[in-house]
Amino acid sequence: MNVVPGQINGLVVIEPKIFGDARGFFMETWNRRKYEEAGINVAFVQDNISVSRRGALRGLHFQNPNPQGKLVSVLQGEVLDVVVDIRRASSTFGKYEAVQLSSENKRQFYIPPGFAHGFLVLSETAMFHYKCTDFYSPKDEMTVLWNDPALRIQWPIPDPIISEKDAKGLLLKAVPRERLFDLS
Repeated sequence: MNVVPGQINGLVVIEPKIFGDARGFFMETWNRRKYEEAGINVAFVQDNISVSRRGALRGLHFQNPNPQGKLVSVLQGEVLDVVVDIRRASSTFGKYEAVQLSSENKRQFYIPPGFAHGFLVLSETAMFHYKCTDFYSPKDEMTVLWNDPALRIQWPIPDPIISEKDAKGLLLKAVPRERLFDLS
């Protein structure tokens, strides 16, 4: 597998090794030893799958307390996956990174705790897979507004389909300080 560090410290894109022939292909999606060697030394406790249609935007979500690290990938379709650094003392606080994930490129994106996460579906439909390092905790979840002007995220679909919850997300500057992440 090829491991590509993200532009923001802590983020990692994994390009798995694909074994293909006339029958199709095979790839490993998780191997604890190999991922530990790549610097991803975490225990995953929950897997989730969501299916969404073109133009659906989910996010930008995070949990704190009980933060989740995530290893995400697309099983079918294509998305623009976006994370925002919400680690208070980080030199990249408030900056975002976007990665195209698809069933074609088979990339995985590792997002440690400390980031708000979301994605926009670019294909007709997309099946999105999350491996999480902590259990989902609705009481600890918050949403940063997907189109917060301070973030300057370049979404390729200007009027996405969003949930009522995501439409009520907070501007990053309005997120209570104690809900942001401390790097120490």
